[in-house]
Amino acid sequence: MTRKTRTTAATQPQPLADHQGGRDDTRPSKSQLKREMTALQALGAEIVELPKDAFKHMPLPEDLADAVREARRITDHEGKRRQLQYVGRLMRGLPDTDVAALRTALDTYNGTNKAETARLHWVERTRAQLLASDEALTEFLRAHPGADVQQGRTLIRNARREAVQSKPPRYFRELFQWIKEVAGDPDPRAEHAGVPASSDDEQDDDNTA
Repeated sequence: MTRKTRTTAATQPQPLADHQGGRDDTRPSKSQLKREMTALQALGAEIVELPKDAFKHMPLPEDLADAVREARRITDHEGKRRQLQYVGRLMRGLPDTDVAALRTALDTYNGTNKAETARLHWVERTRAQLLASDEALTEFLRAHPGADVQQGRTLIRNARREAVQSKPPRYFRELFQWIKEVAGDPDPRAEHAGVPASSDDEQDDDNTA
């Protein structure tokens, strides 16, 4: 009786183990799933914090767009935290193609934003050069022959005068706008001029110009 039972057990078909010790490697691990969930949660939070004009260009399905708008509206800390979690749950339900489209749109926005920031920093450096040296205007006009020479000289002279007299920086701001309009894109030669960017106060002035 015992011998028969042992023989039967020995002849039972055994599950086939794969080459990795019997593990099913086609399914993601728990740690991988957690990383993906965290990444999607962070992606949703990044979309919530976008400026209004950038948010308009995000390819969001209607339910997710509504949830993001609600998260943007909420000011209560705990309420916003719960809404962000809800946004994350909706993000995790998106098809991979939709997630990829969102990442592409965000990358495009971030790249454009960085390029514009670099451009404004270049304008600031150029303005500092023009205010510091008359020779800088000669170089600038050589690189941008279509510029109004008289207007540039007047703005530089007035900006220098108002700085000495501690007046409000009207011409300082106008010079910034003039450089932007004349140059369009940054002059690559100015990138190596070694002139430091303007201070934070100057940047605030430019933003209010």
